[in-house]
Amino acid sequence: MTQEIYFAGGCFWGVEHLFKLIDGVTDTQTGYANGHTSSPTYEQVCTDATGFAETVKVVYDPLKVGLDFLLGIFFMAIDPTSLNKQGEDTGTQYRTGIYYVDPQDRPVIDNQLEQVAERYFKPIVVEVEPLRNFFPAEDYHQDYLEKNPSGYCHLPLELFAMVRNLHPKP
Repeated sequence: MTQEIYFAGGCFWGVEHLFKLIDGVTDTQTGYANGHTSSPTYEQVCTDATGFAETVKVVYDPLKVGLDFLLGIFFMAIDPTSLNKQGEDTGTQYRTGIYYVDPQDRPVIDNQLEQVAERYFKPIVVEVEPLRNFFPAEDYHQDYLEKNPSGYCHLPLELFAMVRNLHPKP
């Protein structure tokens, strides 16, 4: 049995690639979450008019990897105090967010947020909401960094190496 969690952490290419490295993550998909239009395109999302965030759907086996671990990796990948900006990417589509489908995940998320907040002087601006909608991104966005190893990514290469060592896939 698998579970799902959705992470918005800036440009979704690097976020997807990061979670694909974790043993217990069985599937990932880039897409657009929690907006107010139907079937948005990348070009529409980039206008800041759709309300969508670039988001990665993470499907995982809770017997192999826990939500706490996934949240910990997510918080290493983002600046939780940066509003609508991660790396060089700016706009509401690059906001940070955690969107859950199982209400039982909310206390786990809240607990992690409290721990993260203790490490910062500025307020945490990570959006935490139930998933309202999710539309897969266009094919060229799926597994982008696997197809384009030298492609743009706002995440540091050291983070990928660390995740490979912490919870490597066999």
